[in-house]
Amino acid sequence: MIAGFLKKFFLNDKIIYGFILINALAIYLQESDKSWAWMENVEFFCALFFLVEMICKIREYGFKEYMKSGWNRLDFTLVLLSIPFLIQFVYPIQLVNLSVLFVLRLMRIFRLLRTVHLFPGIAKIASGFKLAIKQSYALLLSYFVLIVIFGLISCGLFGEIAPEYFDTPANSVYSVFRMCTIEGWYEIPNRIAEVTTPFIGRLSTIYFCAILIMGGIIGMSFINSVFVDAMVSDNNDDVKEQLNRVEQQLAEMKKLLEEKNNDK
Repeated sequence: MIAGFLKKFFLNDKIIYGFILINALAIYLQESDKSWAWMENVEFFCALFFLVEMICKIREYGFKEYMKSGWNRLDFTLVLLSIPFLIQFVYPIQLVNLSVLFVLRLMRIFRLLRTVHLFPGIAKIASGFKLAIKQSYALLLSYFVLIVIFGLISCGLFGEIAPEYFDTPANSVYSVFRMCTIEGWYEIPNRIAEVTTPFIGRLSTIYFCAILIMGGIIGMSFINSVFVDAMVSDNNDDVKEQLNRVEQQLAEMKKLLEEKNNDK
């Protein structure tokens, strides 16, 4: 009886979602510099709940069956990452290394990723996203290479004129990418125009306008259209399949009518 109750309790998505929200609230308050002692206890019991939930699911479905789901693998990883927090709570350890403290704090926040797979239709969205990446990765890679090329050219042209934007290849590539996002693209050519001659300033403006048009307006718009089309291709496939079925049914009806007319 108790085992049945525990199974229903820990396999109920609504209860799991409630614990995730409680855990999120506790983390939010702690990150807001609130120092209430009960919040750490709440976070501990939430992490313990997730651990027991994982154990119950593995016992119910078996480890191999449990790990077949990508969401379960994500849950499994997040629970394992929360184990150091549980150990530290039960057996306090003085951690001098600040990087270790940062990692432990970060692991707490990663547990909130469990909310993703509880949203309605998220599996279909994830499948569409995976398909979109598969169909458009060549375009994305080409776009990245184009940004790197313009970044290297800009580093050679404006590295000494505007070192805050183009002093290194990495910084230059990032600056070109910022321009391709369109937001604040005018700041860089205006800065170069301020520290150089009017003629070079005009040439740099034309150069950066070309980057904006090719990389920002045309490039980003083309990538968005291809990506969105790939995301909804599943729906298009469903419509095509339905149309094919209708055509087959019409063809069968036409064949039956022809046979009936021939019999007459």
